[in-house]
Amino acid sequence: MAAAAPLPFDPIERAAQLWAERIGPAGTMATVTSVMRVQQILLSAVDGALRPHELTFARYEALVLLSFSRRGSLPMRVMGERLQLHPTSVTNIVDRLQASGLVRRQAHPTDRRTTLVELTDEGLTRLTDATKAVTEIDFGLVGLSEADAATLTELLGRVRRAAGDFA
Repeated sequence: MAAAAPLPFDPIERAAQLWAERIGPAGTMATVTSVMRVQQILLSAVDGALRPHELTFARYEALVLLSFSRRGSLPMRVMGERLQLHPTSVTNIVDRLQASGLVRRQAHPTDRRTTLVELTDEGLTRLTDATKAVTEIDFGLVGLSEADAATLTELLGRVRRAAGDFA
């Protein structure tokens, strides 16, 4: 959330100076603090764009994932893997999307143990409108060129890979 008036200085830069004076090298602390602050800024912007569509970012991501599937449906287990969420979180997201009429659960045609989640026509319409809203604000990522954004994605990808997010 942006302050009412911008500060006349960068508080993270100032914290890094004090950290360096009192604790030691501050590069990692400043980087992590900056990433956390940018995450707050992006979340606020995206939430603001999605709120009129009665979606959270987690629910929006689930709709996008379903729209990317070949058949417009996926097993809940696969949704959890792709969204990198615990099964309980996927169940909660699907419950809320289903209550809103945006998805429906269906039995898998060949595996009775598997439940498929399918995007409804209303879900596709809501997704289309919400996507327009978040892309109009560039998902809140302002101040970077396309090349900067690509570099940032690549750098953050290195951290994600090192943390075991993907091989």
